[in-house]
Amino acid sequence: MVTGVNHRIGLGVSLGLLLGLLGCGTVMATHPVEMQLDATLTPAVITVTPGMPTATATLVPTPTPTEVPITTLLFTGVIVPARCVQAAIDERSDVDYLYDEPRALIQSADLAIGTLNAAISDYAPRTGCRPTFVLVGGSENADALARAGFDVMSVATNHIKNCGLTNCGNRAFFETMDNLHRVGILPVGAGNNIAEAEQPVVVEVNGIRFGFVSLGQIEPLAFAGGETPGIAILTAESLSRAVLAAREVADVVIAMPHWGPEDVPNPNYLQLGLAPVAVEAGADLVVGNHTHVVQAVEVIDGVPVFYGLGNFVFDQTWSRDHMQSVILLVRFQGTVLLNYELIPMIVAGDGTVTFADAEEASEILGRIEAASQRLPRR
Repeated sequence: MVTGVNHRIGLGVSLGLLLGLLGCGTVMATHPVEMQLDATLTPAVITVTPGMPTATATLVPTPTPTEVPITTLLFTGVIVPARCVQAAIDERSDVDYLYDEPRALIQSADLAIGTLNAAISDYAPRTGCRPTFVLVGGSENADALARAGFDVMSVATNHIKNCGLTNCGNRAFFETMDNLHRVGILPVGAGNNIAEAEQPVVVEVNGIRFGFVSLGQIEPLAFAGGETPGIAILTAESLSRAVLAAREVADVVIAMPHWGPEDVPNPNYLQLGLAPVAVEAGADLVVGNHTHVVQAVEVIDGVPVFYGLGNFVFDQTWSRDHMQSVILLVRFQGTVLLNYELIPMIVAGDGTVTFADAEEASEILGRIEAASQRLPRR
């Protein structure tokens, strides 16, 4: 767990209000103690751990029971290093600039999890900075993701097989998987067949096995079959089956559905119907993506559901809400979810990710809050 000073722009009051409205019970938005730094400095939150000695305290060595470690998980919105982003990477001959500002935060998490909504392949031709639905980035993007600190990547996404060549077949898909494995990032939600695609990825941290499953519902051409490669298919039956399978081998289960309509903050009826399926099957956390804008947050039977985290890396500058996202931090003590935190982010057209300033952070959190209030009662 990271202690000391972490950049959290404009979070305290807005996020506390959001969770109060949601009635999150033991799920907390802010740290037990927060202090604002001098106004001339970058806005930040200092985390003060209860019980820590002050500078004037006398340290007396006394036996204390062994504390259960806290594990921090970090999630981002969709990552699309394609089109204008890849063009900017090529122009600069630099791929790491995308993550320069949030790099320390990503690396500070015990597990950092992203959602890759593009292929990573050198076989597919570069599209340049132009409108196209072919979303492909070069293999150097896998290296950048690893250097940024990512450990797990959801690939049950609708653009994972993009190539742009009629003779490509599944080559870009396999190159994407190979590139992620090459740099030590674990892909989840895809495989050589549907059985492989539904398999959980389990990572042990602090003695706790965290199991991830990811399924997508957007693009049938990306779907795996009984003997064909692709992504896990998101249905109520498959989601329940995948979560139950993960429950057998993991202590904490996280479901990552790729779902919902683009461009709107309100989850649709399919998302609202699938979320409780994941919870009933035993998911401890649901983190969705695909919508390209931030969506509502809901708590179902004590389990937080994040319907969409927005665009973490993409070139959709035609609308300000498509340039906004949140990084989600979730803290577990053992297998118990302690709290979560939403950190508003901004992405430029060349893919540069930065922390939102106080005014825009308030706007982003306000949009999540409004969408959450519009959710139908269960």
